[in-house]
Amino acid sequence: MSLTSATPLLALLKENDDSVKSYALQSINGIVDQEWPEVSNDLPDIEALYDDSSFSNRKMAALVASKVYYNLGEYEPAVKYALAAEECFDIDEKTQFVETIVSKSIELYIELSGKKFEDEQNKSEIDPKLTSIFERMLDKCIKATEFKLAVGIAMEGLRLDIVEAILSSRLKEDTESNTLKLINYVLTAATTTVSNTAFKTKILDLLFKISMAMESIDYYTVCKLIVNLNDSNSAVELFEKLRIDGNQEVSYQIAFDLVSSATQGLLTALAAELRQRKYDQKLVHILSGVPTCDFRNTFLLKKSNIDVGLLNKAKSSLDGKYSLFHTAVSVANGFMHAGTTDNSFIKANLSWLGKAQNWAKFTATASLGVIHKGNLVDGKKVMAPYLPGSRATSRYIKGGSLYALGLIYAGFGTDILDFLIENIDENMNYIGDEDIDILMHGASLGLGLAAMGVDEMGVNESLKAVLYSDLANSGEAAALGFGLSKLGTGDDEDIFAFAQETKHGNIKRGIAMAMSLINYGRQEQADEIIDSMLNNEDPLIRYGGAYTVGLAYVGTGNNKAVKKLLHFAVSDSNDDVRRAAVTSLGFLLLRDYTTVPKIVELLANSHNPHVRCGTAFALGISCAGKALDSALDVLEPLMKDPVDFVRQAAMIASSMIMIQQTEKLNPRVAEINKTFLNVMTNKHQEGLAKFGACVAQGIMNAGGRNVTIQLENPETGTLDAKSIVGLAMFSQFWYWFPLSHFLSLAFTPTVAIAVRGSDLAIPDFELNCYAKEGVFDYRKMYEEEADKEVEKVATAVLSTTARAKARAKKTKKDTKAEETKKLEEKELSAKAEEQKPTENDEYYKNKYSSTPFKLANMSRVLPQQARYVSFIKDGRFVPIRKSKNTSGIIIVHDTKPEEPIETIETVRSSKDIDAPLPSEFIVKDELDFDKIIDA
Repeated sequence: MSLTSATPLLALLKENDDSVKSYALQSINGIVDQEWPEVSNDLPDIEALYDDSSFSNRKMAALVASKVYYNLGEYEPAVKYALAAEECFDIDEKTQFVETIVSKSIELYIELSGKKFEDEQNKSEIDPKLTSIFERMLDKCIKATEFKLAVGIAMEGLRLDIVEAILSSRLKEDTESNTLKLINYVLTAATTTVSNTAFKTKILDLLFKISMAMESIDYYTVCKLIVNLNDSNSAVELFEKLRIDGNQEVSYQIAFDLVSSATQGLLTALAAELRQRKYDQKLVHILSGVPTCDFRNTFLLKKSNIDVGLLNKAKSSLDGKYSLFHTAVSVANGFMHAGTTDNSFIKANLSWLGKAQNWAKFTATASLGVIHKGNLVDGKKVMAPYLPGSRATSRYIKGGSLYALGLIYAGFGTDILDFLIENIDENMNYIGDEDIDILMHGASLGLGLAAMGVDEMGVNESLKAVLYSDLANSGEAAALGFGLSKLGTGDDEDIFAFAQETKHGNIKRGIAMAMSLINYGRQEQADEIIDSMLNNEDPLIRYGGAYTVGLAYVGTGNNKAVKKLLHFAVSDSNDDVRRAAVTSLGFLLLRDYTTVPKIVELLANSHNPHVRCGTAFALGISCAGKALDSALDVLEPLMKDPVDFVRQAAMIASSMIMIQQTEKLNPRVAEINKTFLNVMTNKHQEGLAKFGACVAQGIMNAGGRNVTIQLENPETGTLDAKSIVGLAMFSQFWYWFPLSHFLSLAFTPTVAIAVRGSDLAIPDFELNCYAKEGVFDYRKMYEEEADKEVEKVATAVLSTTARAKARAKKTKKDTKAEETKKLEEKELSAKAEEQKPTENDEYYKNKYSSTPFKLANMSRVLPQQARYVSFIKDGRFVPIRKSKNTSGIIIVHDTKPEEPIETIETVRSSKDIDAPLPSEFIVKDELDFDKIIDA
């Protein structure tokens, strides 16, 4: 019998017999989805039946009430009554009602669980019925062998016990290989989607415990966990296990991986502990960073492909007597020679360098630190002619040299800390003197760089002493240095309070930026200070607050943080704050970089030039090294913006995105380079735009065209804190050009270096590259002659009178020669056009070749190329770690150690470290340089 109305059944609910009421409820339950409008009129009677504890079928009443509320679109009471229905609510029933209620129940459970976890004082318990629904759903997933789904839901609900139970059961019931895949899934989810920092740490601790208990430990997964935990005790436990198992070569590989991805604080603590335990000295030596830096310096020097012609063109196009242009060339030169230890351009242009005045001199001296980045053995010797106590007389040179030391030792500064602290402490009594103030500025920046993430008391006290002296120049640098030292600790030691007291805007902004560094990666733990900063009436504090959002939630893509930044980007009354808010989106979304162009597209069309400028930086930061076409599409019109500083930002951002790209990999490279050159050489362009073009050229050709900007470590999958900090500080060049040098912290050599595990030597052998030869070659060098021809034509067009005179003076011979030259150029151009591949060519579509060509060990390997590079099958050298990408430092096992083989000499091994200074740093020459600068 089919009912067209629920009225008869609803009437039965008013009977006195409970069995009649039960029958009515059962029947109503079957038709409520169709007749809910009518049933809803009697909803109070149905709820009353549930409230009547003496009524035997009250759970069915709850189920009917839940369905009515569900159809009314009121999900909160629908969930409440579905939970009250207990077993009457069948979560296995495949209906939209059940799916919605289960979904809403899980959402509610996750919300309540999060609140309870965050509030330790909250003693209230979550409704057991809600917990039951949550757990029954997880059981359903487990029975269906949907283990990834189950642990994902469990992590969202902050249920560590369930995650542990699932992983433990998999370890017992499944293979270790499959369990390892699940562990890596949980690791990825924990580091990218779990927003509660404390719970994330508990998850990582659990994964570490389970991974270390496996019979066949995957040491590389454990290494990822240690980097994410940033815990030296876990690292010691790992190396202890490796020592017991006799896996010496694996321990070397892990050590190299930690050097390239872990914080300086972790490396320092770990090396100290292993040294105390009398561990293998080679292992401790690797953790010092010296071998890694030596290998990188060797590669960058030996494989340097610096476009000196382009650098000379920049120098000749930008008048060095203007501080802005001199600084631009100094910065570009530092970038182009970064890490190569090659200062030949400086030595060849001493007279030009002598034009530097005041802070331009400071910047030029500091650029030596970029050039010698990583020269841990000779760094102090290299800078000796300029350091305090030398024959250098300029206060700007002395200050710049101390800053340079920090740039050289950034991330590995343990051995230089005492020297920098001494320079600060010895001069504290004279800090009111202008000369000392400038020296303190450089020393504070240098100390912060050398102590990045170490959080050592002596460092912090020295920097706070300079900060509280309340002098604009040194105070700002001390604040930034303090932030670098306390990176990610969350402990500002009350310097934020000083920002409310000082009257110096520079110091306020320095402290505000320091707060962003101190709260790096702290996510919700930084919310209180973020709200305090963003609600401050001082725009300098709000400016730092925007960066604090970006760095606290870096790489998380947190929706709440994104909305907060977008709100300030469009509504704040201060242009600097709006620019900072948009820029910080780049840090927040760097793991979701493909979404950034769409998010900022409207902002790129803003009427406010500061917002457009921030858009460019956001794209440059998030898409650095990615060559993302959609990002370039947004930047292209900004490079033609009517406002000079917007064009500047757009050019710099484009270079960051296109670093290490060639015309063969991306056809847009040639046009972008042409734009930079045209802006730099155009006399009618504004100074800021020319500065941007020059610095952009330096970035495009950084490290001898052998480095990229890499914000995420490809092996460990962790964010590179040093690179991210480098970008955050680089963006402050808006206020202070010397901070441009910080970008060098983000430069990562693109190289594959196979290192023999037995002696840490670099054997001279070859690898296979299964790519079409030439695809990844360097782009062609700048050609001065071709440029001269362009300039000649452009000049002739400007003056008809000059053109007429030029024609009159030409002889027939000159005319013939010119015609011949033009004909030759036309033929060459046509030939080049014929050979140039188009986007439709197979050359672009498929870079793979079944026939490999050979790559020598320690060769340039671009990130896009790494997948095509592999060790020769059955070759003499076998990599300890199997990886899809062949890049970075790779420990190899020598299968034929008895056979001789040539090794590649490194910069360090090529000389006795106790020998006098190398020839390129003859003291006499450096003193001449000093005299010229002082003139």
